[in-house]
Amino acid sequence: MTSSRTTPVILDNVEAAVEALITRLGKDLRLGLPLGLGKPVELVNALYARAKADPTLSLTILTALSLEKPAPTSELEGRFLKPFVERVYGDCPDLEYMLDLRAGKVPANVHVKEFFFRPGSNLGCAEAQRNYISTNYSFAARDVFNQGCNVAAQMICKRDSEQGRRYSLSCNPDTSLELIDLLRASGRPFAVVGEVNQNLPFMGNDAEVEPELFDYVVDHPRYSRTLFSTPKLAVTTPDYAIGLYASALVKDGGTLQIGIGALGDAIVHALQARQNRNELYLQTLQAVGAVSTHPELIARDGGVAPFAEGLYGATEMFVDGFWHLLKAGILKRRVYDFWALQQLVNEGRCDSDKLQPELLDYLDELGVRAIRGKDFEVLQRHGFFNDATRYDAGHLIAPDGTRFIANVANPESRKIMAAQCLGKSLRGGVVLHGGFFLGPRDFYEGLHALDPAQQASICMTGVNKINQLDLNPRLYQLQRRHARFINTGIMATLSGAVVSDGLDDGRVVSGVGGQYNFVAMAHQLNSPTEGGRSILLIRAVRDKEGKTTAPSSNIVFNYGHCTIPRHLRDIVITEYGIADLRSRTDSEVAKALINIADSRFQAELLARAQACGKIEPGYQIPEQYRNNTPVALEQKLGCFRAEGLFPTFPFGTDLTTEEVRLGKALRAVKKRAAESPKWLLALQALRFKDVPDAAGPYLERMQLTQPHNLQDKVVRMLLVQELKLS
Repeated sequence: MTSSRTTPVILDNVEAAVEALITRLGKDLRLGLPLGLGKPVELVNALYARAKADPTLSLTILTALSLEKPAPTSELEGRFLKPFVERVYGDCPDLEYMLDLRAGKVPANVHVKEFFFRPGSNLGCAEAQRNYISTNYSFAARDVFNQGCNVAAQMICKRDSEQGRRYSLSCNPDTSLELIDLLRASGRPFAVVGEVNQNLPFMGNDAEVEPELFDYVVDHPRYSRTLFSTPKLAVTTPDYAIGLYASALVKDGGTLQIGIGALGDAIVHALQARQNRNELYLQTLQAVGAVSTHPELIARDGGVAPFAEGLYGATEMFVDGFWHLLKAGILKRRVYDFWALQQLVNEGRCDSDKLQPELLDYLDELGVRAIRGKDFEVLQRHGFFNDATRYDAGHLIAPDGTRFIANVANPESRKIMAAQCLGKSLRGGVVLHGGFFLGPRDFYEGLHALDPAQQASICMTGVNKINQLDLNPRLYQLQRRHARFINTGIMATLSGAVVSDGLDDGRVVSGVGGQYNFVAMAHQLNSPTEGGRSILLIRAVRDKEGKTTAPSSNIVFNYGHCTIPRHLRDIVITEYGIADLRSRTDSEVAKALINIADSRFQAELLARAQACGKIEPGYQIPEQYRNNTPVALEQKLGCFRAEGLFPTFPFGTDLTTEEVRLGKALRAVKKRAAESPKWLLALQALRFKDVPDAAGPYLERMQLTQPHNLQDKVVRMLLVQELKLS
């Protein structure tokens, strides 16, 4: 158990922290780390180095999403990536255990156990597959605890104030506090360690903690290193089509969750167009047929008009898309931490800018009568009661000193409250609750630059609060009105089951994470007028660049693994449309999914569904769905690029203009090299001489100005040809 010390031991190097942990806990260290950005990399590397040097030290690393810088798979990729990695990642340290895991060099006394992988990163790593822990995000703290965790460690930042030093869990309060609570209650020996990195944005609210949380804090300027960032991915036409459909299902005054990557960026881009270029936005929806195909669904569960009330974010991952929505004035609906107050705000009976005495009558109507101390604290924090009013043992003390029963049902009490105790306006509302954040460099810079009011409106908190309703069902249901929980999947079966995290041979692609939590919560939020919807985004076709294999459908008849079972089916979106599956029969579900499949695969899907009796004989796919092809989709949306919609990188990129062009050309080179006979390419390369001056900088970057072997000559030829076409 922790000691009675009230302040942490401050250490100026990680090696001292390693010594302290071994002295305190012995040589069986089970290290619980946050997923993603919040890992104290310097401390982890020091512990790992000690374990490599001392086989008697047993080290178990319990975490998820161990981040890795982009690594080349060939010498050619290395030439492209090296300057980019050096520029973007600077002195960001590598996780040494991941470098050894990739090289097959993790020693026998070290075990790395993760509950979520970077998608696809460990498909070929047997050790990682064996040590994977399958769990819902909301159970992660429990499972890390059950694995014997005795060290909770995290990267943090600090701030000195009039009240003294404060620390922030910043990017990762998602599971840390819950894990520490479990450790405290267990009676087992443990330690909590923070590693200060002042490049982290200081996030307040639930992420701000007292020094007493920690046993040890490693604090020295040398550890304020470059934060790991996730450079932006290109957004394709199919991504944009999916984002358009999803944007029309987001209701003004509602709640939003989105994830990282191209699909999340596509949704945000579409929402911004809906807000700021509405006429053009409507034209794009008409071009893809969204409004004509799903008029009732969009009218009931979504909308196409600009946002007046705005949105509130309830999302396990605070992605930079929410930051862009905040800047655009879309993320602005505020929620409050007292259920009756939230209900009055939802119903329009509480003007947050001007509090009126009749609010006390409304509270009485809702059954809020005796005001407890905790209720008073929350209401005063939100400005409902002014700062001059005090609470004492079931009584309120008005600014003039009058002491009276804290009961709204008491006419005399209500009269004094109305006259002296009400605040002028609500305050402290939150526009986003997030569990962790990770993103590009400008996102971190933007969080640092938020003014105090904007920062206070963002609450980083635990996933036990975000990913479920359990802790406060009545309040969370009121806050999460019109919830649209949007996640991504890999495949959908004709029964409505969705595959998001693994393959049918048992290999794990990524992990369940919080997807199941949000899907289940969408079904729990079942108010007929303000209920939630789960929206799963799936690209209709899988077509890997540079591979000679034919494209395959991601709408499949069945599959030997699922993440979301068919009884939780709701809404599925591909680039070809929306399938509303909730409350539908198996036949209706299969038909709806075939309608949004790529047309190259529809006939086979229909035949299989009919063969097993799920679709009646003689049924034919409606004509409007028979031209679901990439070419047709590009024709529908391509023309809008001239209007400034659908750029390759809607929110910028860390790539230079040269790197963007070069990257596109190299992908084409890889594909051509895979599809062409090697002897033919070699013969052509030996004869190739036409190298224009404009290609010079690109060839220099790729070290191809003077090719030294036949392979380089082939690459130079193909690269020059592709640059001419771009």
